[in-house]
Amino acid sequence: MAARKSGFIVGAVAGAGVACAALAGVGMRMGPAGAAEQEPSLVRASATSAPMFAPPPGAPLSFADIFEKVSPAVVQIDVTSKADPKARLRIPGLEGLPFDIVPRGQKPGEEGEDAQAAPKQQSSGSGFFISADGYIVTNNHVVADADTDGINVVMKDGRELKATVVGRDESTDLAVIKVIDPQAKGAAFPFVNFENQARPRVGDWVITIGNPFGLGGTATAGIISAYGRDLGDNSSQFVDYIQIDAPINRGNSGGPSFDIYGRVIGVNTAIFSPTGGSVGIGFAIPADVAEATAKQLINGGKVVRGYIGAQIQPFTSEMAEAQGLAGTKGAIVADLVPGGPAQRGGLMPEDVVTSVNGVAIKSGSELTREVAKARPGEVIKLAVLRGGKPRTVEIRSGVRPTEKELADNDNEDGGDKSAPAKPATPKAEALGMSLSPLDDAARKANGIDSSVKGLLIDSVKAASDAGEKGLRKGDVISSINGEQVVTIGEVNAAIEAAKKLQRPSVNLRIIRAGRPTIIAIKIAP
Repeated sequence: MAARKSGFIVGAVAGAGVACAALAGVGMRMGPAGAAEQEPSLVRASATSAPMFAPPPGAPLSFADIFEKVSPAVVQIDVTSKADPKARLRIPGLEGLPFDIVPRGQKPGEEGEDAQAAPKQQSSGSGFFISADGYIVTNNHVVADADTDGINVVMKDGRELKATVVGRDESTDLAVIKVIDPQAKGAAFPFVNFENQARPRVGDWVITIGNPFGLGGTATAGIISAYGRDLGDNSSQFVDYIQIDAPINRGNSGGPSFDIYGRVIGVNTAIFSPTGGSVGIGFAIPADVAEATAKQLINGGKVVRGYIGAQIQPFTSEMAEAQGLAGTKGAIVADLVPGGPAQRGGLMPEDVVTSVNGVAIKSGSELTREVAKARPGEVIKLAVLRGGKPRTVEIRSGVRPTEKELADNDNEDGGDKSAPAKPATPKAEALGMSLSPLDDAARKANGIDSSVKGLLIDSVKAASDAGEKGLRKGDVISSINGEQVVTIGEVNAAIEAAKKLQRPSVNLRIIRAGRPTIIAIKIAP
């Protein structure tokens, strides 16, 4: 299990032993000024019968029937993988979480040369059968590092069967494994189905079953708390997470969330917790995403997504006002991959994309999801605003690289790393910044590639809007409101044009370490 962002925890449990205790309590509902309310009692008793619980209208009598129906399809997944004794994954303040994976044969807290030399480690998660022939859905992070023969599936009836990875998808944190144990040859496994048509409402019941802390076959219940949650990681580009309050903990990763009809509505993936335990904020991958991903993994072992080769940013309200487009929703193009599909199709930096194939978008993540739906070679139609004017750009989709390939591209160092030479160029003040032309001396001093055009930021006033938004010495302003600037005069002209149109801000395209970003900066009165 690994952290998605600060506070977010994904839930495979590793090498944990748990002691459980039960607490019971009673209470009274109080009315105004501490007076006991006079309302029908929830417990009825007689001298001849045991007390009976009378639930409020609309509540199910019990989840027992649902649990009996679906629980045989839910499994515990035990994984053996190679341990790195020199890199035990520990996060200060979060000791005891799955980040602290204890190698086989070592007791929690045990140190020493023998313990550090342990070559294997074990972890556990959850999963569920989606077919009678043994295909199981779980989380990628549960099985990502498994040894070739290191996946063991434990069923509700106690059977332990060997399984192998069919395919993994890092982008959605989903994986499919399949039972391959000779003992199970010809067996028909109990399985459950995804529900993509009837979506529960916020407030509807949800039931989870999984393997928290190694306690297999555990059921919890709660409600749907929200839809469309963003965890702030790569997976959120492709997943609008469901938030639920049914308790899920370490080891629940990969387990299913059910509606009250026993249909799978999500795959439990992460929790938000300052303590490491459940605080009632859990996240599940929606059934439609999980089913579509599982089908591709089963059919080809990987997920193929559409790709246009563009770096996208949210189009904020401040950016919209800077362009006279108040109220416009969409995503703004910060940069293009040289020679990529978007560049070949005519998309340009600072285009504002408002829809993809007729589907309106409000964020960069929505744009990425819609593009990802395209098949390689398929034409994608983008509705864009360029200079405030609408147009359509048609792009032939490519194939999205893996997350590792994309990360490697992002981490490539650009620019000239020659020894610095102090520039001696004229400077001017604008928007709380000191700017100078980007000449050869400035490029050498700041390691800026010759392909980058614009003006160099020499200093930024900390109290200015530019300072508060993180602009700094060494950044390059390449354009203002879509117009390229290479001289101080062009900067001043762009600012004056915005003032005449009574725009409160201007959009600056900033190049830092070879990577562009667009930032709206307020115009000082």
